Amino acid sequence: MRRIDEQRIKQHADVRFRSEYDYALFEYYRSAKVFAFLEKANFQVSGHVLDAGCGGGGMPLSFADEARFVVGIDLVNRFGAAGVTLSKERQIGNLDFVQADGQRLPFADASFDWVFSHAVIEHVADAQRYLHECARVLKPGGAMYLSTAPYLSFHGAHLPRLKIPVPLHLLIGRRAAFATFRTLARHAEWTLRERADENSFIKIARANGRKHDDLLELVRIRRLRSQVAAAGFSIAVEDLYLTGTFRKLPGPIARWLRDSPLTQDIVIGHVQYALKKAV
Repeated sequence: MRRIDEQRIKQHADVRFRSEYDYALFEYYRSAKVFAFLEKANFQVSGHVLDAGCGGGGMPLSFADEARFVVGIDLVNRFGAAGVTLSKERQIGNLDFVQADGQRLPFADASFDWVFSHAVIEHVADAQRYLHECARVLKPGGAMYLSTAPYLSFHGAHLPRLKIPVPLHLLIGRRAAFATFRTLARHAEWTLRERADENSFIKIARANGRKHDDLLELVRIRRLRSQVAAAGFSIAVEDLYLTGTFRKLPGPIARWLRDSPLTQDIVIGHVQYALKKAV
């Protein structure tokens, strides 16, 4: 199993918003947690791999250590100053980057053995079409790693946090909460827990006040399961990760909150899947 270096992950997490290059390095080291999850689920990354939303390109760099060939795509060329530079620095030859839309993948059917989608689907306008495209380019029996977060959770809301932990997005709704945080980031940053260099929302809103909501798919666990099945995948492993506050509760209560449709979208801060495409 690839070693998870928590110290190095934290080191790069602290500076990840300085540039795409820094964020790509953070993603490279954090990817060890993805491999740990897959290895525990008895999945091995190999063959031809597609990262269907690679951002700066840190994850594909890591996949290239394991696979025959890796392609990272993103809707905008975030990887040009990060992943491309890092791959040249590290002399990685089995990796390519392509600017492309995950909802219209420019690849033939059954081109890949693996598809990775890490924290992407919540930013896709048509999540069902995106999943169908991921399934289309996978070979029969191929595998997909999918991770995201329910939009009602603190983490999945993709909003800053107040110093006083009030779930503003639950109390006044997402649209009003987004507008409120945009104003606070620009005019009253002292009310927020993070600094601008720790949160891209604050950094962008403070710079120009025109931060737009890029959360396009409002992820709900039950709906996500249905979307995965409709795309032709079966769920081999599902990992529902409770946020810190709820993990501290007694076991039976924590499990009920995690599994109940009434509460799971609020208390689950991260969900990851190992999916299989039918043979």
